[in-house]
Amino acid sequence: MINVIGLGYIGLPTALMLASHGVKVVGTDCNRALVDELNAGRLSFEEKGLNELFSAAVNAGIRFTHEYQKADMYIVAVPTPYDKRSKKLDACYIVSAVKEIMKVSSKGAIVVLESTVSPGTVDKYIRPVLKSGGMVIGEDINLAHAPERIIPGNMIHELKFNARTIGADNPDIAEKVKAVYSTFCEGEIVTTDICTAEMTKVVENTYRDINIAYANELAKICRSDNMDVYEIIRIANMHPRVNILSPGPGVGGHCISVDPWFLVGDYPGLANIILAARKINDSMPEFVLERIHDVMKERGLKDVTRVGLYGITYKEDVDDVRESPTLQMLECMEKHLAHGVKVYDPWVKRDIVENQYHDLDKFLDEVDMVVILVGHSELKDNMHKLRGKIILDTRNVCDLDGVYRL
Repeated sequence: MINVIGLGYIGLPTALMLASHGVKVVGTDCNRALVDELNAGRLSFEEKGLNELFSAAVNAGIRFTHEYQKADMYIVAVPTPYDKRSKKLDACYIVSAVKEIMKVSSKGAIVVLESTVSPGTVDKYIRPVLKSGGMVIGEDINLAHAPERIIPGNMIHELKFNARTIGADNPDIAEKVKAVYSTFCEGEIVTTDICTAEMTKVVENTYRDINIAYANELAKICRSDNMDVYEIIRIANMHPRVNILSPGPGVGGHCISVDPWFLVGDYPGLANIILAARKINDSMPEFVLERIHDVMKERGLKDVTRVGLYGITYKEDVDDVRESPTLQMLECMEKHLAHGVKVYDPWVKRDIVENQYHDLDKFLDEVDMVVILVGHSELKDNMHKLRGKIILDTRNVCDLDGVYRL
């Protein structure tokens, strides 16, 4: 039996996928309200294909509880925040989970850490906890790291088809973990040591962060001389060995915007390009605010209450607002004492910011300027409704005439 610890964006889909493929699974989360919702048949977030997967897993016998279970394997998918001052990983949730597992685990159980962590986290935090609790690693308990590789909006497909990395102390343990993930994963599964698995995942996300930072810096350079950064990137990408990503209002989500900081925090003085990329991407919400001000000034729009921000989530067609560039931008506006902008996102059902709307037409009726911060499908399908508005498109999704861009 497998006990999945943490039923958020990573743990829940993983638990459901395992259960729907014939594995006996119990999902555990310390959030009792969340567990109650799942047991009542209600999901905690929206995701393509998740309802169907949930039904299949329930029919297969998955259970949800706030209590840790006696199991042969534990998959730990708890939050891994970082300290914004030191930039180092805060391992408190991981350590807490491991301590609870120690109380109930079967002899020889395998603890698989799925949460993305900084290189050396297992050595620095998990091994000492197990040893101080009298556990003999390799006999009483075994360790592995299988970092998740999925993105909101396409989780189910990526769980099934993305390649996976499994790090373990012992090749036999790695093969046992591989056998479990092979029940649903059709991608290549590579086995290695734990520290390599830790580093590999962070490196993947850091690479993307640096690529985005290059695009964002290009946007700033091109804006200074009134050049079209999108046309420049399009032409440059015709080269077979060039693949520049698109600039945007910032980097959000819990992976790309967080993981590079682990390397900055752990390797000060060495992670110089990584630090520069983080600073560039973190500066983009301020840059967008400057563009809003410039466009308002050019078009003679003086009332900020007639400006509308379209999109709150960190990417299109998901309900995930973690590290959202829009929320970062609103925080910047608070610092500059600017209030009154209107905000709308079709995927965010509850009020999380001031002046938030829940109807597109009503939102558009009350603004003169629309700042596109997320390219949701809803907007692309209703682009004609933006005619007559002043438009600042930070995602390059609007094909109307007279649109302002980054």
